[in-house]
Parts: sequence; C-alpha cells; structure tokens
Amino acid sequence: MANDKDDFSSITGLPEELGIDEDLGRTETRLVIRTEKRRYDKPVTIVEGFDTGEVDVKDLASELKRKMATGGTVHEGAIELQGDHRERVTEVLQDKGFAVD
Repeated sequence: MANDKDDFSSITGLPEELGIDEDLGRTETRLVIRTEKRRYDKPVTIVEGFDTGEVDVKDLASELKRKMATGGTVHEGAIELQGDHRERVTEVLQDKGFAVD
C-alpha cells in the first residue's frame, strides 16, 4: 500500500518538492498558548501542541525569541518565552500558518 505522501501527491497532482504536506501539517496542528507565573511572579508564555516530526521547534523558538526580543527555551517539545507575549506570539504563529486555540 502507498504511503500518505504518495496518496496526497496523486490526489493533487502537485510535486512533493513544493512542501504542501508540511503546510497542511501546520494547519492541522492545534497550538495552545498560555502563561504561567514562575519565580518571583514573573510571567512565562508557553506554546505547546507541536507535532515535533513536522516542525523544527528549536528553529521556531529562535525566531519567536528574536521577534519578541526576549529569552526563552524549548522544554519537552514546548516553547517557553520569558514574559507575557500571548497576543504577539499568536499573530506570528498564525502568519506562519499555524492554527492557534
């Protein structure tokens, strides 16, 4: 039996090199953005719900840290950013094609 990529390419007639399946993977992934209070009541924005096979979370975290001008890390597949950046992170991720709850 053919794999999913062969099925998708045969349905659309588009070559795999276009990376359409990666874009579809982004829209099917539902991300959750929330904040937590950490040490000394400092807020931390947490973005979770990534399919780590479809998305390079470390590269995305680096991009978000640059755009938010803040520090952060990747912990257990979730991106953690210092500060409350829920609105701006939501906008950036939606612009990149992610579905955000």
